[in-house]
Amino acid sequence: MCPTGTSLFPSRNITNLRSAFDILDVDHDGKISHEDLKTSYSHADDNIIGTMMKVADSNNNGYVEYDEFEKVLLKSDGSSNVNGVMEDVFKAMDCDGDGKVGYGDLRSYLNMAGLDVNDDEIKAMIRFGGGDYDGVTFDGFMKILSL
Repeated sequence: MCPTGTSLFPSRNITNLRSAFDILDVDHDGKISHEDLKTSYSHADDNIIGTMMKVADSNNNGYVEYDEFEKVLLKSDGSSNVNGVMEDVFKAMDCDGDGKVGYGDLRSYLNMAGLDVNDDEIKAMIRFGGGDYDGVTFDGFMKILSL
């Protein structure tokens, strides 16, 4: 729930890999494609994106489904490495590389993800994450996603 009382990410929990998957599934079709990754990792070249797909796409159908995504991100002991994935998402959102996701970064990414939020909700998210006019750090970003 957003501090304004609305739910931005219904039933999401950051201890669950689903939230990371949903962020990378830019077109919300239930699978991660080469194009989804290219959008999320705009600074990566096609070779890097291709390698990411090759590692995760175990059934070789050209997409990474949730079960494949989960297998790649779970450690051998069954624990998850969500923070590592979310750090990558955070870095992709941090367009100016200042170590913070600012208002413009957050607005742009939420719009690209198809989430309809208004200016007050974005400002409230940043405040909730302990941020200021410059934005939120990674820890603040994770706090926002925990709503």
